[in-house]
Amino acid sequence: MKNNKLIAEFMGLENVGTLNNPMFEYGENGGCRSLEDLHYNTSWDWLMPVIDKCYQEHMSKHIAQAVMTCDINKAYQVVVEFINEYNKNK
Repeated sequence: MKNNKLIAEFMGLENVGTLNNPMFEYGENGGCRSLEDLHYNTSWDWLMPVIDKCYQEHMSKHIAQAVMTCDINKAYQVVVEFINEYNKNK
């Protein structure tokens, strides 16, 4: 769940909850989702916009290779590593 929070913040979702119960505004209708309802680690529909943003920030050969494996777990892990590195260098 920690990594989904990291991704949500990278994607610019606002945490409108508390420290112990984060809730992220999601979608145009202003709905909120808990960490359990963020599906970056299980859905390509959720992960692909993150991958696109990573590419906009910096073309990453590692992310491209992970996506080409069609293994969402591998792609998710590489995205998390990219975001952690990106955050260190900001």
